[in-house]
Amino acid sequence: MSRVIFDIETAGSEFDALEEPFKDYFLRFAESEDDVAAVKDSLSFYPLTAEIVAIGMLNPDSGRGAVYYQAPPAPSVEEDGLIFEASTEKEILEKFWRAIRSYDQFITFNGRCFDCPFIMTRTALHRTAPTRDLMPNRYGNAHIDLLDQLTFFGAVRRRFSLDLWCRFFGIESPKKETSGHEVKDLFRAGRRLEIARYCAGDLKATKSLLDYWQNYIRFTPGERPFQAKGAAGDTLKDNKDVRT
Repeated sequence: MSRVIFDIETAGSEFDALEEPFKDYFLRFAESEDDVAAVKDSLSFYPLTAEIVAIGMLNPDSGRGAVYYQAPPAPSVEEDGLIFEASTEKEILEKFWRAIRSYDQFITFNGRCFDCPFIMTRTALHRTAPTRDLMPNRYGNAHIDLLDQLTFFGAVRRRFSLDLWCRFFGIESPKKETSGHEVKDLFRAGRRLEIARYCAGDLKATKSLLDYWQNYIRFTPGERPFQAKGAAGDTLKDNKDVRT
């Protein structure tokens, strides 16, 4: 089965540049300057008020992939198996859709709630046709959303971030020096390749988290089942052998 991990980075609009209906919508419950500041800081998380500034794609089996990022035309560079290509947002989306159709399965962290809807909405804005369904059956195998898997589809209500999951499993966190909240500032400062490298860090962290999930958490019928052992090392064959 061919697989690909993908992740996006987004940058919100300047609040003052929004049309009045958008401003009114976001400020309707704001009661203090802190509330207003929080609203302005949140614009990167909605496809109606933000743009995609990078999409990274990584094959977890080959270790190769690409990061398409918004920047003026520049030569492509390759680092650690990833090709970095400068593009417009429309070109980023077109490259993503050409690539994603070649894979049987895609893997994300919180992709069902964020990356996939964001990509689909921005794709519609540019009138670009999608090449596959990014929102398939939640319980199928076409899309493995690791946040879904690690919360056991909502059975665990606390939804920890990628940063915290990485810290828990001893994975190097891509959030140590940069966070998603800072991407818009990097974008406005013209530090576009820095955003692309940050996206690459998210891809690699997601790949490491995928390894933990598939090797130590996931259970697949047909694989060797777990066998409980008694004090003397004998397999407990049925419930009547268990003493509580």
